[in-house]
Amino acid sequence: MSGLKELLKKGLGLGDMAFNAGGGAITWFPGHMAAATRAIRHRLKLSDLVIEVRDARVPLSSANADLQPHLSAKRRVVALNKKDLANPNIMHKWTHYFETCKQDCVPINAHSKSSVNKLLELVEFKLKEVICREPTLLVMVVGVPNVGKSALINSIHQIAKSRFPAQEKMKRAAVGPLPGVTQDIAGFKIAHKPSIYVLDSPGVLVPSISDIETGLKLALAGSVKDSVVGEERIAQYLLAVLNTRGTPLHWKHLNNRRIDGIKYEAEENHEYSLKNLKPKRRNPPNRSDLVYVEDLVMGVQHALYSTVTEFNGNVEDESDLESLIDLQFSALQKAMKIPHKASEARLMVSKKLLTLFRTGKLGPFILDDVPDVKTVS
Repeated sequence: MSGLKELLKKGLGLGDMAFNAGGGAITWFPGHMAAATRAIRHRLKLSDLVIEVRDARVPLSSANADLQPHLSAKRRVVALNKKDLANPNIMHKWTHYFETCKQDCVPINAHSKSSVNKLLELVEFKLKEVICREPTLLVMVVGVPNVGKSALINSIHQIAKSRFPAQEKMKRAAVGPLPGVTQDIAGFKIAHKPSIYVLDSPGVLVPSISDIETGLKLALAGSVKDSVVGEERIAQYLLAVLNTRGTPLHWKHLNNRRIDGIKYEAEENHEYSLKNLKPKRRNPPNRSDLVYVEDLVMGVQHALYSTVTEFNGNVEDESDLESLIDLQFSALQKAMKIPHKASEARLMVSKKLLTLFRTGKLGPFILDDVPDVKTVS
């Protein structure tokens, strides 16, 4: 991946990431997050255990560096959320890495009851030593924006209601698709005797990310607002990652897929939400909508596969990689049927490509590299 590394180091292309008006590193730290950081540090002193939620696609990059010294001093469980979007062939290497670091870690899907139950079993096991002497226990949930903290809180809430039906009515956490939605620290009682409260907290991101690639990974995963970095730059980074990893070459066998019994008419006008690519509701439902997204995915995969196989350059060379990415934007514009003269064609390509990645339509990925366990003391 030297081509990608050189692009990031070189003051050109992806390396010239003007994340803010003055250029340089990402700076996105709203005032409510600064206040939340102070409140979290105070609550951490009172907490008996911390669930640190990270994005399974960026197990290291999604850690909050400023809070790590405080978190490492507490009982902690690292929950790698969105495991359904992460490469299962690599995930076991990450769990082994955390085990080597003597850190409890469990990959989860916050929307899966069985997955969250496994997390709670580990939390309860970790709390056994203090349950006998403390009448009230506090479990705090922390993490950077948009890693699924509130979704996890809601799942814990549903499980708690089934376990303890007699307890008082609890408030659900606010869930949103954009980073920075949950802005108040709130407590949710999940058990009696002893009383266990789970404390949700606002997403917290370090004030400035000096490492460009870490910032791009977080932006690609959705933990930094697209408007801060720019969809086109994030899409460029995604294409650079796919190309240097040779991912499109693995899509050759996928281009012959078809759904039996359903035909998709390309000339139809499909309406869908750009956020999640789900077709908008129709009455009556349009059957071709059922395969619209799959056809879009196949078109994107075919475009990227073709450009990579026909490219004579070297993706390890930053200039060649930039040229390939430019060719791919043109190929994707055709595959997505975006008008050639559209003034914002490249932006539309970027938005659709990012949506496909973030919803797992392009397959499961882990963007971070597993550190060499031999170097872990």
